[in-house]
Amino acid sequence: MEHHHHPQHPQHPADPHRPASASASVSTWGTAALATLHCLVGCATGEVLGMIVGTALGLGSGATVALSVALAFVFGYAFTMRGLLRSGLAPGAALRVALAADTVSILVMELVDNTVMVTVPGAMDAGLGRPLFWASLLLSLGVAFVLTVPVNRWLITRGRGHAVVHAHH
Repeated sequence: MEHHHHPQHPQHPADPHRPASASASVSTWGTAALATLHCLVGCATGEVLGMIVGTALGLGSGATVALSVALAFVFGYAFTMRGLLRSGLAPGAALRVALAADTVSILVMELVDNTVMVTVPGAMDAGLGRPLFWASLLLSLGVAFVLTVPVNRWLITRGRGHAVVHAHH
């Protein structure tokens, strides 16, 4: 019986329980930070658009947060799909990869950033023209980024999350 070895991406060790070398660990953290930054761009786009639309329509805080979260998922998946479609993946396959790659990351980011937004006194009621709103949003996205990087690193070291996207580039 012949065994075929497939080269592994350096950030994805074959055995996730095996200690990685220092350079692989640094590289994995870098990959996780880039994956999280990518997620942050999609989430922030959806968040800001949701806040603008929700405020313009006079929606309450709960409805505005729900709209923002929904749009964060839409934009997060769309940004990932754009690259996958450019690499030649069919739309259905690109959607499946985006769902597998980004769902946990977006979910964690949205949970953290919305928790911060609703716990900062007056942030949700400040309105788009107030520095308190924008400072709270920046803080919430920063905290979400910091707390989501380790989640993405954990996923990547197990061949999940954004590691799924790298298999298609």
